[in-house]
Amino acid sequence: MAYKTHVGSLQSYHKGVIELDDDLRKYAFSNVFEVAGKARPFERVAVVQNLQYVAEVMRVEGQSPWYAAPHDEFAIVMDGEVTFNFVKLADDQVPSHEGGAAQLGAEPNGPRMGRVVARRGHQVLLPKGSAYQLAASALAVAILQTVDGPVTVKRWNEICTLGDAR
Repeated sequence: MAYKTHVGSLQSYHKGVIELDDDLRKYAFSNVFEVAGKARPFERVAVVQNLQYVAEVMRVEGQSPWYAAPHDEFAIVMDGEVTFNFVKLADDQVPSHEGGAAQLGAEPNGPRMGRVVARRGHQVLLPKGSAYQLAASALAVAILQTVDGPVTVKRWNEICTLGDAR
């Protein structure tokens, strides 16, 4: 039997549940869009956690604050188009906390490293030693893989009881 994987979007998704009486391949990422639909712009809502590692859903709308982490992170654009701007951090600007992304208080002072324009399905490395900013001219959704940290928002109660499927 052949299966077709359907990747959702904010406008069109089918919500899965924890226990399914169906083939799980039909429900990949289904609650990501519901979480993003209810989030504030650039809020980093954890949807998966394994030990200290988290996957955060981010609603990208406009221009984000600058972020940096003491380790590599990566992002996958799930819907729309996102521009990632990068600045090389001076050694004294590199975050020294244990892990996870932190929001910088202002635009970093280092040299510009460039930008990446990513669309649905593209993955982008967010390297250690750099600051990054996300921007989108239209509503977009990204998943960020990182470590539980200062800007990680946990709403397990809400996520596990979100409304019925659309």
